[in-house]
Amino acid sequence: MTMASDAAERGTRLTIARAQLALNPIQWINIKEDPDDPSSADLWLFADPAFRADYPAVLGKVKAGGFDTVMMQVLDTQTLQDYERMVREAGLNLAPGYCHVGLPEDHGHAFAPGSAEWVRWFDGIRRAAEESNYFGLETVFLAPEMAWDGAARTVTKAAVGAAFDQGRLDRVVDVLAEAARILTDEGVRPGLHNHVGTWVETEYEIDYVLDHIDEAILGASFDVGHLAWAGVDPVAMLAKHRDRLVDVHVKDLDLAVAAASRAEPTDYASTVDRGLFLEPGLGDLDLDGCLGALPDGFGGWVIIEVDRASMDPDESVHVSRRWVERVFPA
Repeated sequence: MTMASDAAERGTRLTIARAQLALNPIQWINIKEDPDDPSSADLWLFADPAFRADYPAVLGKVKAGGFDTVMMQVLDTQTLQDYERMVREAGLNLAPGYCHVGLPEDHGHAFAPGSAEWVRWFDGIRRAAEESNYFGLETVFLAPEMAWDGAARTVTKAAVGAAFDQGRLDRVVDVLAEAARILTDEGVRPGLHNHVGTWVETEYEIDYVLDHIDEAILGASFDVGHLAWAGVDPVAMLAKHRDRLVDVHVKDLDLAVAAASRAEPTDYASTVDRGLFLEPGLGDLDLDGCLGALPDGFGGWVIIEVDRASMDPDESVHVSRRWVERVFPA
């Protein structure tokens, strides 16, 4: 029996209601400066203050694409109240957001635990807790920081655990544990979110973090696409940590592009530009198997995201919605 048929027989997918599904609007955010020129610069619009004027239209496209819920992403340049009005006017609900934390030494700092500087290092985590609580969201994706400035895992060799250092991984554990404690103390359940290009990229690193941080303060909120890109079997990984799963990100990949990027280690951006990311159902990932690996009665969020649309973003959202309609009953 295949994982997909096993999932259907056990009713795993049937227990995931459409109310548990959301869309990350990333296909409108992570774009090329010139969509017709793959060599043009990458843009991340959430970082551009001018995007505030365009955000309502993007949220409107999420709704017009057939999604009722969007992943929470409050801009750094707006208040919670402003974002609340924006989401309400779009007629959308909110699903858990994402927060990240880096190593101080990656930024040239050496903070003593308990010092004022150490405490302030986690202000972004407190903001994430505040946002989650304000909007009534009980969980959040907690990730290590992406490193773009000279880090091996983004600028030279993505998805292969480049520049691994056990001592650094232990420090990552300390930082993530502190972030998880802050979130938990504020009533928000964090799940470890794996991401290519961070210091928690490989299966060993993911397992090590989860083994060394108490389950009471940190669950698992995997991204199935980033697992597969790093050569990790997402179905097996979800099954291994089934009892610890909080939420999941679902995307699809061209697995041949992923395999080639590991066989001849390639930088993050170039791999994406080769067409790595695809809308769900258009790639090679065993998404049925991933859903089948979720525990019976899974009550977490399934957030669909296409890190880089393989088509016009306005069409991408409709392709994603059609996949939802095929896989999840009304």
